[in-house]
Amino acid sequence: MSTQPATEIKAEDVFEPHLLEKYDPEVVKYVLKTRAAGVPAQHEYPIEQIRADPAKFAPPWSRDVTGWERVVDGEVTSEDGAPVPIKIYHPDPAQFGEGPYGLHLNFHGGGFVLGDLTTESQLCLSMRDGAGVVVIDVNYRHCPEAVWGKCIQDAWAALKWARESAASLKIHPDSISIGGISAGAQISLVLQHLARDAGVPLKLCLATVPPTTEGLLYEDYTESPFASFQEFAHGLILPWERMKFFGEKCFPRDRRKELRKMWPDWWYAPLKSKNWAGLCDTFIRTGECDPLRDEGEAYGSKLVEGGNKVTIKRYIGAPHTFMYFDWFEKKHEYDADTIVALKQAHGIR
Repeated sequence: MSTQPATEIKAEDVFEPHLLEKYDPEVVKYVLKTRAAGVPAQHEYPIEQIRADPAKFAPPWSRDVTGWERVVDGEVTSEDGAPVPIKIYHPDPAQFGEGPYGLHLNFHGGGFVLGDLTTESQLCLSMRDGAGVVVIDVNYRHCPEAVWGKCIQDAWAALKWARESAASLKIHPDSISIGGISAGAQISLVLQHLARDAGVPLKLCLATVPPTTEGLLYEDYTESPFASFQEFAHGLILPWERMKFFGEKCFPRDRRKELRKMWPDWWYAPLKSKNWAGLCDTFIRTGECDPLRDEGEAYGSKLVEGGNKVTIKRYIGAPHTFMYFDWFEKKHEYDADTIVALKQAHGIR
């Protein structure tokens, strides 16, 4: 009995023509490979199913580094008493001395819904081993189990705890940087304003592919004033359907008015911040083929107008999650850029 060969999936079958010409060829190959394998996206599953078996739904770059050398688990207490798990990565004293070290706080991506302390462990190891800083990865609370905004309170609690625990962490309390990817980048942008207002010095904010508008509250992608949001709304890496999934989990329709009253407008959309003066140095990185590209760069322009020191880099041909793709040249360029930026910020030679 013979079987028919599987129909080959071609790029033209998957990508809109105006998008195909912009994506890096290696990204196109990756998308076609995952399509051919029939790998469904996380947002196509009920959240209850994802929560019941997180390992099954973890992205391929996730790695549990519990028990690795110079990696320890910890916990901080948020403003409302909730425990917030953290992972602390210490540099090798044989290479970087006994400290005290600079500290970098990392907030992972995942649309405020997905992700944990395995999601960006390899990035944390790269920052620790390449720049010689202590890295604290913060597993802030996620929606829908927690109300949106608790993530920012958790991040702020982690920053304050780190400064107060400088001696035990072997860090310089005045040599702290913050950063994150996507949702984690938005958290970082809010934190840089909170830190400025509280007189907490920060060396650097590393915000990668940050959402800076209230995109998760849009009814339709056409509400965005930014060209990239509409151009890549039907892209294959962060399509509008995935953003809608995150929006529904963070801001259920029947609670949106209530939730909007809980926090300042600029928490939902950092571009709405009123005070742009006196913010820490910032390195904003965007992907050319990311819906969030233009709003991230617009935030950088606001920082420039406010008289702050800003570096903005756009990675050509790169989609939203490019920094996770170990096979992608731009990911390795990203890692090298991170290490240089952290060394410069913390005065490490």
